[in-house]
Amino acid sequence: MTMTRIRIKKWMWWALIVVIAFQIYFVRELFAAELLFGAGFLVLAVFVGLFYMAGAVGERGLDWAGAHTHFLTSAARWSVGRFEALSKKTFRHPRSESVQ
Repeated sequence: MTMTRIRIKKWMWWALIVVIAFQIYFVRELFAAELLFGAGFLVLAVFVGLFYMAGAVGERGLDWAGAHTHFLTSAARWSVGRFEALSKKTFRHPRSESVQ
């Protein structure tokens, strides 16, 4: 083997080591970036899920309240009717001085 051939082999091995090192570095960087994006999307998905669940619970709560508050609404209507009737009455005696 000649000296130039040995030199070429030596440079070829070094170039191969450098290429492999860069490939390992880039793969690690891409893997880290993928993990970061995955974590970000996971956090986003958790927030969307929480807001969806809060909305669903709120809708079911309103449906339940609408179904179970019939007594309260009828009692409130009756009370409003009584207060309207009471407010139309005069508090003065019909033969008082201000009425005449």
